[in-house]
Amino acid sequence: MSLQQITIASEEPVPLAEAKLHLRIDSNEDDALIATLIGAARQSAEMLTGQQFVTARWQYGIDHFPAMDQPIHLPKNPVQSVITIKYLDLSGSLQSLDIEDYLVDKSSQPARVAPSFGKNWPSTLAQLGAVSVTFDAGYGLAVDVPAGIKAWIKLRVGSLYACREELSTSIRTDTDTLLFFNGLLDPYRVVTL
Repeated sequence: MSLQQITIASEEPVPLAEAKLHLRIDSNEDDALIATLIGAARQSAEMLTGQQFVTARWQYGIDHFPAMDQPIHLPKNPVQSVITIKYLDLSGSLQSLDIEDYLVDKSSQPARVAPSFGKNWPSTLAQLGAVSVTFDAGYGLAVDVPAGIKAWIKLRVGSLYACREELSTSIRTDTDTLLFFNGLLDPYRVVTL
């Protein structure tokens, strides 16, 4: 299995001005640093939740279609749409599935793609990455990202900004007292079985 980002999000879920307001910073002196910290916090939150916050395009590669026409579980959510499903047929030619041949269940987490009623997954060449699913995932724009996610990112940016050096595990930080801190992401975690 492989997962590759094809297009990046057009913006961060927490704009620089919003992060600076949270940090109570008026000057522009640390703008580049704060922007970097926003990106790092967002990446961490996306990894912890299995989500894409601001819409981006992804390509998911698997070695073959699931057996017995089981669904493909997409690894980034929320899925907005499946763009293409391509595969190498038994002769090694690249083929595209027609949109009528599969259904996308965007409401389940993780999102699933399965053959339409009366259809089957086609046979593929026995080769690594023989199937690829290109899809768009994300809530939309930054304004569409849930408040709990934005709050977590701002808290993480605040911690990173305040503690710019690595700390020993024996040193207690301010975030140790914020027991709810990581719990802000709990409602958004995609659980895979």
